[in-house]
Amino acid sequence: MPLDQDLGDVSAFLEGLSLDGLKAHVKPEWIEDALTWAGTTTIRKRRLPADQVVWLVIAMALFRNKPIERVVDELELALPDRKDTLVAKSAIAQARQRLSHQPLGHLFETTALEWSARSVDEHRWRGLRLYGMDGTTLRVPDSPENREEFGGQHAGGGRGDSGYPQVRVVALMAVRSHILAAFRFGPYASGETTLARDVWDEVPADSLVLVDRGYLVKKDLYNLERSRNRHWLTRSKVNTRWSIIETLGKGDYLAELELHGANLPSSWPIRVIHYNWKGRGQQTLLTSLTDAEKYPAAELVELYHERWETELAYDEVKTHLLERQESIRSRTPDGVRQELWGIALAYNLVRLEMERLAAAVKVAPTRISFTGALALVRTAFSWLGDRRLAYGTIPKSLARVRADMKRLLLPERRRERQFPRAVKVKMSNYPRKRPVERPAK
Repeated sequence: MPLDQDLGDVSAFLEGLSLDGLKAHVKPEWIEDALTWAGTTTIRKRRLPADQVVWLVIAMALFRNKPIERVVDELELALPDRKDTLVAKSAIAQARQRLSHQPLGHLFETTALEWSARSVDEHRWRGLRLYGMDGTTLRVPDSPENREEFGGQHAGGGRGDSGYPQVRVVALMAVRSHILAAFRFGPYASGETTLARDVWDEVPADSLVLVDRGYLVKKDLYNLERSRNRHWLTRSKVNTRWSIIETLGKGDYLAELELHGANLPSSWPIRVIHYNWKGRGQQTLLTSLTDAEKYPAAELVELYHERWETELAYDEVKTHLLERQESIRSRTPDGVRQELWGIALAYNLVRLEMERLAAAVKVAPTRISFTGALALVRTAFSWLGDRRLAYGTIPKSLARVRADMKRLLLPERRRERQFPRAVKVKMSNYPRKRPVERPAK
């Protein structure tokens, strides 16, 4: 194949993964609306206008290993000045402060609503949109402001507080594409179920949400299913009790839960499904889908194990997008909030590109490697922005890009495989550094 044709093919592919390609997913009016809503629209002409700072915050997540000033320079986010000087780090910090976190949050909610709705509609199960919800924690830099605002884990046993402040996160995700539909965070002391109450409100009509049994809060789940054909599927807690009303099949029952509280009925019909899982013994699922003919028990058992897609999504963010860093970058609470929204937006943009690639080769989005796709996004930024690429090195660079493209397709999942949770951390011979109370001067 001639080199110029080879270049054209690969460049066309990488164009979609470049900054301009990612920007194509975000309508300019969405950013303008977010800035107007937050009152942070740029009036004075600056080298870093507000709309460019939005993309800077997103790019900070995509290029976790690069200093922020290099991100600005390499992506040409700053407007040129007469002297063509680089933007100072202090000017970048001031631009982020002027922007605040509100426009990023508004932009995420606007984009997530459209992107996730489109995605779940393409991957329905028996007419229902499939979502998963789960929580996690993220470490933030250990500044006095962050520790005051977010707090952290108390180790107990006289060992003091955790080395870093932590933020608690709860997200609603399209199970079969990993696109985030809703995202909430708060101080470490916030309970997951407390944060989840805002997320439940974001679940659209004709949906089924797969959740861990930690979210088995009767009032929340009852309120979810009261309207718009919204349903839930979870595993039973050890202490959950019910009364059997009717046998629907082998290990499949219509049952009743007691409810207590204002504006709640005294009892609530649910479905109980018992099944055996290899190496785990008998498991019990609870669900609001009480029609056994329309929603077979065997399919619900298989479907519930897709809940682990939310765990995989958090791993993609922490391990690959954030590159296992001890904490995110921002040392102020507003900066932390801004950066978290940027991380959520960046993750969704990579996932949108993975959907595009999956559609091109006619496979499920979960068959595309997140690690490979993220690497290609970063390659696209470098490839299309590197004016120093020598002509003689292009064939070798093309070969490497093509090899990366081939590695994107993952093998089919083997559902019977098990991966028990385990901690794989090398223990240190040195004591952990923990916050120390210093006397006031």
